[in-house]
Amino acid sequence: MSSGQFVFMLHSHLPFYRKAGMWPFGEENLYECMAETYVPLLNAISELWEEGIKAKLTVGITPILGEQLNDEHLKQGFIKYLDSRISAIAKDLDRYPNPEVPHSQHLKYLAKYYFDWFNHIKDSFVNKYGCDLIGNFKKYQDLGCIEITTSGATHGFSPLLATDNNLNAQFKVGQDTTKKLFGRKACGCWLPECAYRQGYEYTGKDGQKKWRPAIEVTLQNNDIEYFFTESHVIEGGNSIGNRRVIGMYGNIEYIPLPEREKTGYDTYSAYWLPDAQVAVMGRNDRAGYQVWSAADGYPGDGVFREFHKKDDKSGAHYWRVTSSTTDLGDKMLYDPVLALNKINENSDHYTTMIYHMLEDYKQAHNGKEGLVMVSFDTELFGHWWFEGVEFIKQVVKKFATYLPEVERLTAGEYLHKYPPKEAIQIPESSWGAGGHFYVWMNHLTEWMWPIIHSCEKRITDIVSKYEQVPNDALLVRALNQLARENLLLQSSDWPFLITTWQAKDYATDRFREHVDRFEFIADMIENNSVDESKLKEIEDIDNCFDNIDYRIYLPIEEGVIPQQEAKLNPLYK
Repeated sequence: MSSGQFVFMLHSHLPFYRKAGMWPFGEENLYECMAETYVPLLNAISELWEEGIKAKLTVGITPILGEQLNDEHLKQGFIKYLDSRISAIAKDLDRYPNPEVPHSQHLKYLAKYYFDWFNHIKDSFVNKYGCDLIGNFKKYQDLGCIEITTSGATHGFSPLLATDNNLNAQFKVGQDTTKKLFGRKACGCWLPECAYRQGYEYTGKDGQKKWRPAIEVTLQNNDIEYFFTESHVIEGGNSIGNRRVIGMYGNIEYIPLPEREKTGYDTYSAYWLPDAQVAVMGRNDRAGYQVWSAADGYPGDGVFREFHKKDDKSGAHYWRVTSSTTDLGDKMLYDPVLALNKINENSDHYTTMIYHMLEDYKQAHNGKEGLVMVSFDTELFGHWWFEGVEFIKQVVKKFATYLPEVERLTAGEYLHKYPPKEAIQIPESSWGAGGHFYVWMNHLTEWMWPIIHSCEKRITDIVSKYEQVPNDALLVRALNQLARENLLLQSSDWPFLITTWQAKDYATDRFREHVDRFEFIADMIENNSVDESKLKEIEDIDNCFDNIDYRIYLPIEEGVIPQQEAKLNPLYK
């Protein structure tokens, strides 16, 4: 007898790093995540399949990340990166043991551990997967082990885009790219930064009242059936961050939203949205917090690998968390055996907790089964929490082996088997601190948005002149590259990295570079003077979305404001 349903969703995303620096920001960030997260995750899915277990993970791979994982330059760069890591750690094998270095015998053991670990990652990538991560994710999609979801093409912050044709372009290119890479359209998507806005009334250029459709209308127009959101969006109450003491977010003052009134809804089921046949699932707060919280969740345990401390010669992570209050200089050495034992303990706790949550819900609701959906950045597992991929694997295996009462489903499988019975209106929201748009629109980033909106208008004006594809092949290339640059400058990563000061200068430079390329190409098109050699230089760097059609930016006709009773979803009250 079923206790209820469990959906485990992973959102994989990195900005476009190709030929845009190496370290500390650039391609090496991608290579680290490939080595520590994407290859190990694929290994876990593969190993579970070989044991007769379908992982049933919902794996979001943003289109811009998928393009990079499928890029030959980056594939070869990844192999060079692995070789450099293996070479650096091999030197540590010669350095230890050293009688002048405390605990050098254990450092020798750790060096051998990492030497074998990186060689295994390289062997998996080159020999097991033929340097084709996308093709192998597709393989396990086709075997029913995982479901691939899409997103905005470059993770553009949807609610702050000024025009519907630009919003549509993000999701059309995103859906088309997912279909190209994985052989089928995605059923679901991850809204970039979980950022949502409702439809709203505005005054058009002709002075008439108009209606701008809600985000879900654009999703429906691109065959997307569902997306995910945060728990507070469904339930009301405190938004993200309000429960934790945050005086500063990055280098700006943190401004929380006021507490919302409780809605009476919970995250134990999915819901339709009012303006389109698109569903929304809310992350279960308790089940999510248990994993993602460094302070109170599993990753903060002292036995796990310390992310922030590296060997000054090889760059290897030889230390453990020890405690949240321990200075980096006082960290204890890492012990993989202790860490693995703790993962076994954590996965026992987690699977039991999910089972009891579902059983308690069922008992409290007269036998009605509920859903626990959890969603995380994929890079949390392996890259940030080194042991995290093993945690996922053990959770899946223990559910399959010991708790078959918990029905494990991908998000699409859940929605098709248990379609929503109610429709609700959710508020403007995101999964940023405070639950609103402040991380992406604040006094550090407000200068960016008039530029983004100006580019939206300019590409619309240019493309409107070429509704019919011109015979000039060079001009078509320029128009398509203009479309790529417009998508790339819209990436939500640039304002995010500026706000959080993780890579403020790098993000500012990257944004300005894409704007400069956009304007340079636009000038060439408008002046009928496309320089092929200069265009080719840009194409060789920003080569994503090779099947793009600039006509995605043709204007979308403004809509007349609908009456309330004209809302599309009959379940909406």
